[in-house]
Amino acid sequence: MRVLVTGIAGFAGSYLAEYILNEKKAELFGIDLPGCGWKGSGDFKNRVKLYACDICNFNSVHRVIRAVKPDLIFHLAAQAFIPDSWLNPRKSLNTNIIGELTLLEAVRKLRLDTKIHLACSAEEYGLVYPDEVPVKETNPFRPLSPYAVGKLTQDMLGYQYYRSYGMFIVRTRAFNHIGPRMSERFVASNFARQIALIEKRKQRPIICVGNLEPVRDFTDVRDVAQAYWLSLERGKPGEAYNICSDKGNKIKKILEILLGFTSNKIKIKQGRSKFRPSDIMVLVGDSSRFRRQTGWRPKIPLENSLLDILNYWRENT
Repeated sequence: MRVLVTGIAGFAGSYLAEYILNEKKAELFGIDLPGCGWKGSGDFKNRVKLYACDICNFNSVHRVIRAVKPDLIFHLAAQAFIPDSWLNPRKSLNTNIIGELTLLEAVRKLRLDTKIHLACSAEEYGLVYPDEVPVKETNPFRPLSPYAVGKLTQDMLGYQYYRSYGMFIVRTRAFNHIGPRMSERFVASNFARQIALIEKRKQRPIICVGNLEPVRDFTDVRDVAQAYWLSLERGKPGEAYNICSDKGNKIKKILEILLGFTSNKIKIKQGRSKFRPSDIMVLVGDSSRFRRQTGWRPKIPLENSLLDILNYWRENT
């Protein structure tokens, strides 16, 4: 089996690569931007055929798809940090929409019988009302950021290609996923990194935070990687599936758990500059459709994920 992962050098992409190489008999190929640093284990890098490629460049993508002729494609390449989508909405929308369109067109024009997974996002749901929680796949979309608009377009584009051309496409809407190697720009990793810096006396004993009130549904990235694989192994073409733990926690709770892992006395300072122009206050999912279809269950408790993140930064700051 020949498997291609776009965005393979990224956070979720590198964990998906490790899962495939550990658990599946497959020849693995990857696409990422030139110069992207590999975030996975070094030995795995040597077992992957990597292509430096701009996902928005049709000629480059077409050459890779033609050379690999993948049986499975996991499309994870994206602009993933939501605040960046407000700073540069054009770049965010171009990467996330045109990048996917380029990939789908390459597969279609080469007439390959490839199964395609599209990593969409729970951010598509956007403004969720209290009586809509937990969020099902049938919930209305009310996106609140350029990133969310781009992901929603990806989602609908995948459905359109399934309906129009009969392509085997499965869409997943992952809620917040966390784990070691996560960029410090994301909230759980940011808190953990600041704690690690404080423990090493490289930062004053004050953690700078944004809005601590939003409620989010956190799943370990290693569980999410398995879910992505199962979406093509057992999922139905044309379907969309929520990937989540079905449990909500305030951002404040994430901070409290992390602070419980250190003996240092740390103050909390809230900064308005860390607040988003608009924020989703509650985003908790219902993954029952996916669980029934695939038998998937998240295995790693939230506390373990957070301790793993903190230990990662203790070793890398």
